[in-house]
Amino acid sequence: QVQLVESGGGSVQPGGSLKLSCVASGTTFSINAMGWYRQAPGKQRELVALIHPNDDTNYADSVKERFAISRDGTKTSVYLQMNRLKPEDTAVYYCYADFLDAVPYWGQGTQVTVSN
Repeated sequence: QVQLVESGGGSVQPGGSLKLSCVASGTTFSINAMGWYRQAPGKQRELVALIHPNDDTNYADSVKERFAISRDGTKTSVYLQMNRLKPEDTAVYYCYADFLDAVPYWGQGTQVTVSN
């Protein structure tokens, strides 16, 4: 079993910054890629950013140059630095982890709200 616990969500004005954190615990020895997805009301869940074991990264076009994903040395924590936030970034952000020999896991989600 694996648990993913997110923190760092909240409310911010347009142009502001937030940093999301996610810590994986439990049976994590085969953890592979980790990342972040988001889901806005009435929309499908979408990939925001993904980081692979070799530190290669993937970003949604809408967040490139504004968001940065990183991972700690143990490869069991992942972070998302979000800068120059826009109202359209408002969503519930979910931590994601996939494994070499198990199904992917999701965190419980953390709300990010960008408004005046």
